Amino acid sequence: MDRLTSADRVARWQAAWPEALAAWSRFTRLHDPRLCESSVAAADEGLQGAFAMIRLVDKSVVIDLEAIARLDLDDHAVVILAHEIGHHVLAPATATDSYRLIARLRAALPTLERHAPMVANLYTDLLINDRLQRQAGLDIAGVYAGMNDREPGPRSRLWALYMGMYESLWGLEKGSLGGPAGDPAMEGDAWLGARLIRVYARNWLHAAGRFATLVLPYLAEDAEQDKALRRLHDTRDAAAGAAPSGAQTVEAEEAEGILHPAHDPLITGEDAEGAPPPEPVGAVPGRPGAGQTREPFDYGEILRAAGLTLSDEEIAIRYYRERALPLLVPFPVQPAPVSEEPQLEGIEPWALGDSLDEIDWLQTVAQSPVVIPGVTTVRRVYGREPGTARKPEPIDLDLYVDSSGSMPDPRRFTSYLTLAGAVIALSALKAGARVQATLWSGKQQWMATPGFVRDETAILNILIGYYGGATAFPIHQLRDTFATRTPRDRPVHILMISDDGITTMFDQDERGNSGWDVSAMALAKGRAGGTMALNLGPWFRADGEDGQPLDRAREQGWDIHAIAELADLVAFAQAFSRRRYGSQAQARTA
Repeated sequence: MDRLTSADRVARWQAAWPEALAAWSRFTRLHDPRLCESSVAAADEGLQGAFAMIRLVDKSVVIDLEAIARLDLDDHAVVILAHEIGHHVLAPATATDSYRLIARLRAALPTLERHAPMVANLYTDLLINDRLQRQAGLDIAGVYAGMNDREPGPRSRLWALYMGMYESLWGLEKGSLGGPAGDPAMEGDAWLGARLIRVYARNWLHAAGRFATLVLPYLAEDAEQDKALRRLHDTRDAAAGAAPSGAQTVEAEEAEGILHPAHDPLITGEDAEGAPPPEPVGAVPGRPGAGQTREPFDYGEILRAAGLTLSDEEIAIRYYRERALPLLVPFPVQPAPVSEEPQLEGIEPWALGDSLDEIDWLQTVAQSPVVIPGVTTVRRVYGREPGTARKPEPIDLDLYVDSSGSMPDPRRFTSYLTLAGAVIALSALKAGARVQATLWSGKQQWMATPGFVRDETAILNILIGYYGGATAFPIHQLRDTFATRTPRDRPVHILMISDDGITTMFDQDERGNSGWDVSAMALAKGRAGGTMALNLGPWFRADGEDGQPLDRAREQGWDIHAIAELADLVAFAQAFSRRRYGSQAQARTA
């Protein structure tokens, strides 16, 4: 092939774009591809290792033209562009389906979960390429044949299996694309893979686990050493920048176990009654079942595998925000009183027998200089009209969450303290209130938002923190929060989420002040009450010099809720808002 200049190459690929779009539909709408003339420019777009990639967030196709030139693939511009369009149109199509696909593949690849992104790419490529080769008449096989010729080197058994699937799909001679020739076992697996692609073409997510189970033995060998496989990985960072929606809940196909294609009657064509029994794979031990929510660590691994570059803290914030959103209820508000003012509506005759003080003498004389009682006398008529209602005054929230060693790390395992705090705090923000969140453990182990804020991320960033130390309530934080408050400040409800370690809030602070005095002062100046949600066992007794501290706290005005299991904190969080500040409570106080 004649060597093209950079400008000629860009022009050729631009001209190929409309034809590539038409391979799917003349109504397909995507903006023009990003054609990078150098690998450095491609890297700036996020493309490294492969010669093409997609981005689901902005519906982009990125092509590294320098890599294309090295592989001598310019003659396949339409084919390559149509393939990338297929990832936007067919599979995975959306970031949500990308997360779902990764989750199912990870469940089917025990100990080899790190390969899930590559397996996802191979699987979706098969779906797209089979459709383009058979229905659009594009020469997909020619691209792979060209790569085999121009990029010699050792190939993995996974590559041979993958090429064998294409050979079986398109009726090509065995070994023509590098598939297994003379290996009956691999040829049988390639046939199963081809059948899977055809049978589940319209329900490809359902069969993802089957595909992963088929390729699992080959992944354990030398797949990581195959340069050709890396060249094809155009969905490595496909979901980068997307919102992680749909990755938390475990779906049935993931939880019920993975079936090998050899045991699927739809694939093998055997009668279900005569087919061998399915392998008893079942759900992987330690994984949540269908309908349950996965742990933050697993959730984060799925997001990272899909291409999101997030820190543990960012993942935790997204995790608890997404779990809290369906549970939000309006936070407590105190309706301001609506005043009624008398309104002058006009005048009417004053008759004999009416009270004399009702006569409007000015209007009477203005109508007739001669006053005849009951004839010329008039009186004013007033109506009652509600005044302008003031906006309800939301109750601010002062939230304290225990992070001592008895509590789980919310960045790795589900922390119901964090989730309950998120539900209540986000509900407060929704109602227009401000929130101060404080996380605490041992002495000098505490952090808080900078006062009462309306910054959702700042609040969640505090709640997902973790100390795991001793237990010493930050009395000074409660003291300093309310010491300078005046009756003109908005009311504040104080909420403690902890266990029996909350009794340390009644110790002396660093100035020698009694925690009991600080507690009483905070309740008085907060003017909206205080609640303690405490994980307490039936055996708990907190006997001290003054009797049981929690009994005394209840007498002081704290509303104490004993929570048997930490998971019950979520139900408490919802009931707390409904019972104290829901619509019915507002109606009673209006």
